[in-house]
Amino acid sequence: MTKRRSPNLLIYAVISLLLFTINSSLCVCFASTAETIKTREILIDLGDGLTTEAELTLPAVGDGPFPGVLLVPGGGTPDMDEYMPPYATETGEPAKPHLQLATYLSERGFAVLRYNKRGVGFNSTLSDPQVFFDTTIQDLEGDAVKALTVLRQQPEVDPEDITLIGHSESTIIVPRVATGNLSVKNIVLMGTAGRSYYDIKHFKTVELRVKLANEVLDQDNDGRISVSEAVTGLGDGPKTLISITDLMENSSGEWKWLSAWDHNGDGYMDIDDEFAFTLERVLEYAMTAEYMGSKLIQSQLALPSTIETIRNVSSSVLILQGTNDILTPLEDALLLEQRLTMNHHPDHTLITYPGLGHYFYPEDYWSIAMGPIETYVLQDLEAWLKNPVRQTAQINYRLENTESKIIEIMNKQNNVNNLSQQLTVLQAEVASLQDKIIQLEQENTGLKETLVSTNNLTYLIIGLLIIATGIVIVLRNRNHD
Repeated sequence: MTKRRSPNLLIYAVISLLLFTINSSLCVCFASTAETIKTREILIDLGDGLTTEAELTLPAVGDGPFPGVLLVPGGGTPDMDEYMPPYATETGEPAKPHLQLATYLSERGFAVLRYNKRGVGFNSTLSDPQVFFDTTIQDLEGDAVKALTVLRQQPEVDPEDITLIGHSESTIIVPRVATGNLSVKNIVLMGTAGRSYYDIKHFKTVELRVKLANEVLDQDNDGRISVSEAVTGLGDGPKTLISITDLMENSSGEWKWLSAWDHNGDGYMDIDDEFAFTLERVLEYAMTAEYMGSKLIQSQLALPSTIETIRNVSSSVLILQGTNDILTPLEDALLLEQRLTMNHHPDHTLITYPGLGHYFYPEDYWSIAMGPIETYVLQDLEAWLKNPVRQTAQINYRLENTESKIIEIMNKQNNVNNLSQQLTVLQAEVASLQDKIIQLEQENTGLKETLVSTNNLTYLIIGLLIIATGIVIVLRNRNHD
């Protein structure tokens, strides 16, 4: 005999299944939209009446204190996100590498502060051109110091566990801010400038472009570039920051060299005598002339290289470098690592990324590609910051460094004590000398008085002798008479 299910039970089963499905869908929906970070808008006082917008990102769970990270803006006109417009990126979508960094790290336990470069507004637009073009590298370093102070003052941040991250131009600034600052445990240099500002500029302006001319444009290897070779080699986009329109004009419908690149008018650009020669003149003008923005260049020219500055940094150092970076080339990162190794720096790491460029996005060697940072770069950064073995070594080094500083202070205190004792002895000797001086002065006064009395007696005797002599002479004269 077959049992029949009750209609009510069947309805209940269907309703339960629907409720379970709806509940599961809601859970998935809530999970995908849950906030993993929280943010706080901050206004940083840069001094002299200037302020700049900043944002602190924090883990959504917990009150801290969290390790702090400061993102220092790089070259150009970056806002706090390092915003890149859609037309400039390879994806056709806006890219925001600094926001990407902040979000990634805050989701993983860090408090991250980022801020607009002075004179710059949101979407990397100029909010105050006068301020921006009057800026020096010392101004930017001072801004980073003020931002670091603000970060350390936030209640959720561990003020003694700070990481500074610099990209491009700000890799010049970050080591200078870290020098002597014990609260800065780590510095991260991404796309780093190692050599002097002039050397890097010479590489980008002259050496790299001459290399392009020899290896790409000069197809018949005769040392000269024809119009057709240039048009074919450069194509539609710029290579090494130079495009066909920088070299030629096409007002008549036919490409012709601009006179600056074809001095003798023979229709060819000689690589050494015309191309390299003109590039050298362009660089000389950029380095010496006065124009909007030249203050920043002049101030950077006066600085020692980062290779020299890095020797004073005791913080742990991570260098991240794309091998196809033509703005801050791989050689600079290698030279920095050599300096750190030579100075026996206890905790430094260089990670290179084949095929990545200045913005840690894939690019070929001759072009510049903008886009979001590759995820594996962020993973390497997180792994380095959280590496327990490295952190233990870092703690030991800081303890040793602290002990050496304590010993140094104690030695200085001992020196002070010795000097204090020597000073006490000298003071006693001075007091004794003063007593002797007083005694000598008293004796001198007595001698003076004796001398006066002696002088008076001498004068009296002489007077008496004169009188006696006179009497004798008178008496003799009378006897003769």
